Amino acid sequence: QPVEATDDAFWDQFWADTATSVQDVFALVPAAEIRAVREESPSNLATLCYKAVEKLVQGAESGCHTEKERQIVLNCCRLLTRILPYIFEDPDWRGFFWSTVPGAGRGGGDEDDENARPLAESLLLAVTDLLFCPDFTVQSHRRSTVDTAEDIHSIDSCEYIWEAGVGFAHSPQPNYIHDLNRTELLKLLLTCFSEAMYLPPSSDSSNTNPWVQFFCSTENRHALPLFTSLLNVVCAYDPVGYGIPYNHLLFSDYREPLVEEAAQVLIVTLDYDSSTSSSPTVDGTTTGTAMDDVDPPGPDNLFVNYLSRIHREEDFQFILKGVARLLSNPLVQTYLPNSAKKIQFHQELLVLFWKLCDFNKKFLFFVLKSSDVLDILVPILYFLNDARADQSRVGLMHIGVFILLLLSGERNFGVRLNKPYSVRVPMDIPVFTGTHADLLIIVFHKIITSGHQRLQPLFDCLLTIVVNVSPYLKSLSMVAANKLLHLLEAFSTTWFLFSAVQNHHLVFFLLEVFNNIIQYQFDGNSNLVYAVIRKRNVFHQLANLPTDSQSIQKGLQRKKKTPEPISRTNSQDGVSMEGSRPAAPAEPGTLKTSLVATPGIDKLTEKSQVSEDGTMRSLEPEASQLSPEGNPPTTLSDGEPWSGEASHSRRDRRRLSSASSSGQWTPTPDWVMSWKSKLPLQTIMRLLQVLVPQVEKICIDKGLTDESEILKFLQHGTLVGLLPVPHPILIRKYQANSGTAMWFRTYMWGVIYLRNVDPPIWYDTDVKLFEIQRV
Repeated sequence: QPVEATDDAFWDQFWADTATSVQDVFALVPAAEIRAVREESPSNLATLCYKAVEKLVQGAESGCHTEKERQIVLNCCRLLTRILPYIFEDPDWRGFFWSTVPGAGRGGGDEDDENARPLAESLLLAVTDLLFCPDFTVQSHRRSTVDTAEDIHSIDSCEYIWEAGVGFAHSPQPNYIHDLNRTELLKLLLTCFSEAMYLPPSSDSSNTNPWVQFFCSTENRHALPLFTSLLNVVCAYDPVGYGIPYNHLLFSDYREPLVEEAAQVLIVTLDYDSSTSSSPTVDGTTTGTAMDDVDPPGPDNLFVNYLSRIHREEDFQFILKGVARLLSNPLVQTYLPNSAKKIQFHQELLVLFWKLCDFNKKFLFFVLKSSDVLDILVPILYFLNDARADQSRVGLMHIGVFILLLLSGERNFGVRLNKPYSVRVPMDIPVFTGTHADLLIIVFHKIITSGHQRLQPLFDCLLTIVVNVSPYLKSLSMVAANKLLHLLEAFSTTWFLFSAVQNHHLVFFLLEVFNNIIQYQFDGNSNLVYAVIRKRNVFHQLANLPTDSQSIQKGLQRKKKTPEPISRTNSQDGVSMEGSRPAAPAEPGTLKTSLVATPGIDKLTEKSQVSEDGTMRSLEPEASQLSPEGNPPTTLSDGEPWSGEASHSRRDRRRLSSASSSGQWTPTPDWVMSWKSKLPLQTIMRLLQVLVPQVEKICIDKGLTDESEILKFLQHGTLVGLLPVPHPILIRKYQANSGTAMWFRTYMWGVIYLRNVDPPIWYDTDVKLFEIQRV
């Protein structure tokens, strides 16, 4: 039955208990009971929430000077973390925190109701105050006793930033109690923000999360110090600690849970669709110095705004070094097994790195300015290679590829890849000697030939990245050159070309790679030229691809005999690197969350042409269609087409191919002709025409079977004046769009859902943003 709000003795028992942990609260308050109260005595649940928030507000106002007050604050915090998901899962309750509580005015009279804040706002403001509460979550600057305690409303929280780094030079003394308290409060914040999990994904990414919107607005007087604290705590964290082996087994690391929570809160506050922003520039280039008095144009979300306006070199250096250190942590090899601590939050770090590059173009240019970008590239390639067989890590594969796509749109990235690769991270790939470009190509080949089926939508992206960097690759190793030709061989078989409407795009991408290297980097690439000559029959077969119905049918018959997507024979894989473990599929029963589809490559990118002086200009989208049938719809991970872009392409496809009675697409001679005539084979055919006779002559004259002699000949050869006029370099640059914004939202919340298992905040609640599936 309803309990009066004034019955303090009854309500106080919920938070008066001394030693509870958040795990205890989850055990003592089972889901079934919360739901029962919600259905059967809603007024009690309302009062409980209201009372718990009131206690937090009181704690924030008094400054939590006594142990008892701190205990009450923590218990209310844990209780709300437990209850909020059950408020969010019920649409009738969702607005509850945004209503004002009648009669909640301080004086108990009605006159206060007019300007009472919604419960959600009071809760968020109390939590932010508590995050800068001396002796509770930050070091007190006063030396004296409680009687001259600092007034929480007069303190300047910018002096209490949690860690040195961006905009703050002083590193406070570590205090594990403060870390624990911060972690609990951040957990509650994250739970408040998680209302987003209970709304289905929508193509309208403008529906902002009201909790995040208020939290990141000017109403939050701690927005700047809190943003800085979260960013610095993450980027300054060094999991290896003092370098003592097995250190992490002896001492519990209080920092790590705080860093994880900080990273998660940070990426959620930065969930912002930059493609719909009306501001002139998200990266704040229109403003003068960093934090001018002039209000810069820019998003109302202060966290996005601050992130986009970081501009000091030393700040960029601090962020990049921190992110690179943490991303490389799982790769750190020590001679003593398990002696170094391995972090688990690399997915959150990748989202954070993505947001930094997407919202702050100056940071992106800084990353590409030196070879430090390779410290980000190598861990990403490691994760991609490691996760390629694991269905539960499709999201990780996507974000890694998205980041590389974003970087590959900048010329400097291609140039940086020429740096020799000497760090020997044990990876399940063939041993090779070469550059970072070789590493990238070898890993991409591995993903395409031995990843699982769900990765097929990524092939376009992987090859686009290779096309984008190809004009700058000075010298590919023999291993990488053979991998590229193996891909061309696999993708140009008739059954593959004829079995899906967009498969031929992959051949176009690969031909573009070969053309870029031959036209712009012929001199250092004798290995690739040699590989092209050895596999010349593949190019001749493409040029003579049959287009009559009978041959098309015969090509498709062959598919039924060889269901294997891409043969791994004749790929000369060789020995894998020492100390590497093969990429393993997910353990059966592993939980994973579903993802929305990603837009097709034509929606993800826009074409830019590189002029002589290296500047880029954007091309009109119509001017260069890769192939006549527009863009085939990308498919969701589960195979249904994504509505976004199917409309005009369906019409074109109907014209170019006949749909059989079963509704299955079937290739027609007209359709094959429509793209075969556009295959860019001229440069390669000319190269073969000139070099093959010369190479054959050397072999006959000298009786050579030894490739080193031929390579030596090719190294000194030249095709100046013999090749067609070089084509302009085309770069497909990533462009922000609401499709990827929605993908990031589902991916990020899916990661957060799965990573918060102790306590399991959202487990078994009715989330709508994604489905929880078992592998």
